[in-house]
Amino acid sequence: MTEYVPLIGSNDENAESGGRPSLPGAIARGIQGGAVATFVMTAFRLPLLRSLPPSANFWARYVGDGEPEDYPLIGLFLHAGYGIGAGAAFGVLFSLLTAERSIEPEQRGLVWGSVFGMGLSAFGSQVMLKTLLEIELDPDELALFHAAHLVYGLALGAWVGSRTEGVSDPDEEYGYEEDS
Repeated sequence: MTEYVPLIGSNDENAESGGRPSLPGAIARGIQGGAVATFVMTAFRLPLLRSLPPSANFWARYVGDGEPEDYPLIGLFLHAGYGIGAGAAFGVLFSLLTAERSIEPEQRGLVWGSVFGMGLSAFGSQVMLKTLLEIELDPDELALFHAAHLVYGLALGAWVGSRTEGVSDPDEEYGYEEDS
């Protein structure tokens, strides 16, 4: 029999008792999910928009003294930082949401991750782009901006949801060792 080794931030100790996940576990899952989701989002948007995230514009305007094109790596690191930070926040928020197991955590993750991703997209387009950076995206770019954030939310929700309510012994829980 293979021994089950939980991932960082798994919730095995709380799954059996039905308790809430620990705050450090929720944050860890969110950080992990935020990193994965940011990578997925970036891989989705780069070939479509053929540009880096607008984080370099933020750096150029408020910190640096050059043009956004001068800061591609800083822009990517800032964007990763935003995504990981937002993931940590989602991990905590998701740990507070309960459906009394009426739907599986993976399904809740997809639903709430989508909502979260679209909320980030609305904030990003209205506050970050329009207000702080004075950038107005054309309709096609805006649609892809929103689509990329939906992809982020789906990836984040899937990651966090799939790691939220673990079991201490999958072989026993899912009947892997039962004879057919």
